[in-house]
Amino acid sequence: MQITTVGMISSYKALKTQGDWLWQQTPHPFGVWQNIQLQALANKPEFLLMYQFDFPHILKKPKETWLSRLQKKQRSPELDINSLLRGVSKEQIIYLMREPPLDEVVGKHKKVYQTAQQYCGYVSGPDDFAPIPEYMPAIWYHSNSFKDLNEMPPPAKVAPCSWITSGINRTANHRQRLSFLESMQSSEIKFDLYGRDLPTSANSQGELGNKWYGMAPYYYNLAIENYADNNWYVSEKLWDALLAWCLPIYYGGPAADKLLPPGSFLRLPSLDEKGIAYIQEVTATPDAWYAAKDAIAEARQIILHKLNLLNWLANFVKNNG
Repeated sequence: MQITTVGMISSYKALKTQGDWLWQQTPHPFGVWQNIQLQALANKPEFLLMYQFDFPHILKKPKETWLSRLQKKQRSPELDINSLLRGVSKEQIIYLMREPPLDEVVGKHKKVYQTAQQYCGYVSGPDDFAPIPEYMPAIWYHSNSFKDLNEMPPPAKVAPCSWITSGINRTANHRQRLSFLESMQSSEIKFDLYGRDLPTSANSQGELGNKWYGMAPYYYNLAIENYADNNWYVSEKLWDALLAWCLPIYYGGPAADKLLPPGSFLRLPSLDEKGIAYIQEVTATPDAWYAAKDAIAEARQIILHKLNLLNWLANFVKNNG
């Protein structure tokens, strides 16, 4: 079988120099999945994935003044997008939006989509105004090998519930989540909190180098999306919990119901006192986890083999090569 190389470009700072991006999501060496090889930094790939690329120099065009014109002469030349495309034709460039369409960024996302259509033959995102509205293909943040995740039995469960989140508060949705966190910690629910940039008052166990350690020992994991208001958005929060054999207590939109088998996760009804009471009732015993174990196993196989971004790319290349 001929292997097609897929490159990648992103505005995520951590991905800009990562040569082994998503290699842990395939059982084969060097990013091979079926008919493709994901080589993010390849000089001359046959396909190119623009993964949450924000076109920064195109989007930001403030009104020019004499001072800005003077500063412009002193700055480096503006980024030439074509220089980043590595000679790949428009028909073989894919744009995938990853961030949710929060009210504060909808205008920016629309501009990104409009610009992406100038360079990309396929432009999609998890929102209704995307050129192609679509669920986000799955990525996950465990460092375990694909083989281990695919074949492992449930790890030993020794604690009731965990929540891995962050202290980001730049949007109304983020602030709602932080308010719910404060309510959770004022309750009598036993759960362990992990994450970065959390307020001092949050009593966090700290940031994790590997999310596995904050999920695998727990029966339940709180998977609370930043956005729950359309039919498309579902993120790694759900995939990570299930791959660690947790039963997710999930707050998000209806996309998850269309992608995963019934019973593989629980629905958190709301981020208020009703939600607190629900979590308290469920996590009091491991009964719900035992009842869901077979559905969790089925969901894990769907995530690993079907929803996997590498599988999505392989199908795209097969249909568009």
